[in-house]
Amino acid sequence: MKTPIRLVALALACALICAGSAYAQTYPNRPIKVLVPWPPGQATDIAARMVADKLVPVLGQPLVVDNRPGAGGVVGSEAASKSPADGYTILAGSSGPISISPNVEKVAYEPLKDFVPISLLAVNPFMLVVNPSIPAKNVKELIALLKANPGKYSFASSGSGATSHLMSVLFNSMAGVDAVHVPYKGSSQSITDVVSGQVAYTIETVPAVSSLVKGGKLRALGATSLTRAQAMPEVPTIAETLPGYEMFGWIGFMAPAGTPAAITERISGETRKIMQDPEIRKRFLAAGMEPAGNTPAEFGVFLRKQNDRYGSIVKQAHVKLD
Repeated sequence: MKTPIRLVALALACALICAGSAYAQTYPNRPIKVLVPWPPGQATDIAARMVADKLVPVLGQPLVVDNRPGAGGVVGSEAASKSPADGYTILAGSSGPISISPNVEKVAYEPLKDFVPISLLAVNPFMLVVNPSIPAKNVKELIALLKANPGKYSFASSGSGATSHLMSVLFNSMAGVDAVHVPYKGSSQSITDVVSGQVAYTIETVPAVSSLVKGGKLRALGATSLTRAQAMPEVPTIAETLPGYEMFGWIGFMAPAGTPAAITERISGETRKIMQDPEIRKRFLAAGMEPAGNTPAEFGVFLRKQNDRYGSIVKQAHVKLD
């Protein structure tokens, strides 16, 4: 009896593989939605659009970017997790809603179960910036100012539980300072209020703040990575003042769980080719993002490590959403 059962199982597996391959050969035959859980102009949006534009000619169908911001990227990520697993919805995933939020709050999706990885697009350092009116020219002076005025100054984030929030919480914790958290629905709004002086400081992506720093509307104090940001090498790292401080964001393509492997492998392969394009790499670096590109399996390992890492940081920093 065992042999027939095994033969049936093998036949079924082969049938499924053949069906998946056949489906992949006809894919895509209509537009593909790229769901970005952040507002236009945010780092994830910029990266997703650059790669999506290059995927259009090789896939032969339009890739339509759908921005659905809210709750630090959770709203759009949840929408993607509930989308049909047919290859026509791609999530522009990022560290906030995928690696961080599930560790600090209850979300309606399990990142490592409800999504399948496609390819990592980029990793990016963030930058600690202040309104120019703040009397602090570097990280050391900002820490001294905040310590001398507990609870007086506020910091902005792109949402409770977002990458910028956790980075600020870790910074405040390691520096031993007390500041008021002001969450927003996206980085554009939070940065705007730092520029206007309504909020003292924030930690945001290099692409989101570099032009404002160059224009004198914000003052950059420190990069969150261990090495200086390639786009702003003149700015020291936070770790040069707070040894051991290191955090960075990541951006990558993912799809709803159940999406045929033949499709995710195809998109991943085309994406990796795009990420090796010298012009694309130049554009990513100019935007303050370090280009990547890997296989679904490699991206899966990366995601598990990031989830564990941020989970550990959340516990150590005693993060509580407000």
